[in-house]
Amino acid sequence: MKFQLKRIGKPVFFIVFVVIAVFSVLALVGVHTHYGDVTRTWINGLSDIRWGIDIRGGVDVTFTPPEGYNATDAEMDAARSIIETRMLNNNITDYDLYMDYTADQIIVRFPWQSEDTDFDPEAAVKELGETAMLTFREGTPSAIEEGKTYEDLPLVLSGSDVESATPYYNTEEKEYQIQLVLKESGKQAFSDATGRLAGKGSISIWMDDDCISYPSVNEQITGGTATISGSFDAESAKELADKINGGALPFRMERENFSTISPTLGEGARDAMAIAGLIGFAFIVIFMILKYRLPGCIASIALVGQVAGTFAAITGFFPFNDSFTLTIPGIAGIILAVGMGVDANVITAERIKEEMYAGKSIDGAIRTGYKRAFSAVFDGNITMIIVAIILMGAFGTTDSICAIILSPIFTWFGASTEGTIFSFGYTLAVGVVLNFLFGILFSRLMTASIARFKTFRKPFFYGGVTNEK
Repeated sequence: MKFQLKRIGKPVFFIVFVVIAVFSVLALVGVHTHYGDVTRTWINGLSDIRWGIDIRGGVDVTFTPPEGYNATDAEMDAARSIIETRMLNNNITDYDLYMDYTADQIIVRFPWQSEDTDFDPEAAVKELGETAMLTFREGTPSAIEEGKTYEDLPLVLSGSDVESATPYYNTEEKEYQIQLVLKESGKQAFSDATGRLAGKGSISIWMDDDCISYPSVNEQITGGTATISGSFDAESAKELADKINGGALPFRMERENFSTISPTLGEGARDAMAIAGLIGFAFIVIFMILKYRLPGCIASIALVGQVAGTFAAITGFFPFNDSFTLTIPGIAGIILAVGMGVDANVITAERIKEEMYAGKSIDGAIRTGYKRAFSAVFDGNITMIIVAIILMGAFGTTDSICAIILSPIFTWFGASTEGTIFSFGYTLAVGVVLNFLFGILFSRLMTASIARFKTFRKPFFYGGVTNEK
């Protein structure tokens, strides 16, 4: 994008500065209201970060098939893949998962929720997402005879027959619903069942032995598209759709035991890291200001905005983006992205200084300096974004945007969901994208704007030695 420096007025600096300052305060502190013992979070801040197992500890849970069920290795692998997908669907990106094929056990360890102060394994497993088996059956719960179970109702479909589930708001009926698109394996069975029950029966939807909905069948459905309706709000409709999209387990899962696990690093070490980070950031700011003067001051403001924006993307500050688990690899991604931001500002400041030494005016030096620096900064940042996309595509869920884009390549290697690597790629990608916004766009706007003030129209402030008047 090309800027005409004369069109950037003096107020632009103050506008951009205030925007960055307000955004940074909100992203780091958040907005919370208290009414008695009830605390309501309006905007998530650093206190709402979900810390990984290595920092805060978490829960250890073991899943097994029902007693007497001998699961095959293929079924165990399928169950593992589905559990991993469901954890990432719930933005739990730091976890350990172990398989015991001999005992038919899946051992999962995942971090605790940030806002909870007491460890409650039952609630933690519920947060992960119920690893239930989805089935569609003829009849309603009231049709189950005494001494019988839901499994005695005729089976229509299983979760593996569902292609996708999408929540949406039905404006005509004024309620949230879920649209199901069936695979070829389920279209005929669903058509036959709805044909038998049209106008006189219902199809109930079960998660294990819990009936989540039992819509009436009004007509035969032959197109392979159905709708789940019920007392859903936006959150519960999305939650159910995520469970369905997570896949159908090959067998019903039972939770064998719970236990809590201690952090390997601890919150004390986390706080020490935070202090060390603040000290390191302060040294960077001092160096940038002493070395590059006014461009260094502006670069420091831009770096604050970049860091705040990265944490905002982690905490769920933006309404379109859910929170993510912050782990040690995730912190490494933030540090690397900040390093890229410092590098971008150093390159730009050096280019401006070179133009000043070459005898150009302040406006000319700023314009040419940013123009010459952009290609080098762009190349470095695009390279890091490509790496981050590959990491998120290779180690994230198969239905993510990155995985879909790179699916022609990854189909040769198979799925490889790994939350910690995905977390590193995510924080790296977010930081680099924000570097374009804060380190290039906003810093250029502020630099061009402040150069309009007579007080700052001295070569000294930009590292130059020209005699401009």
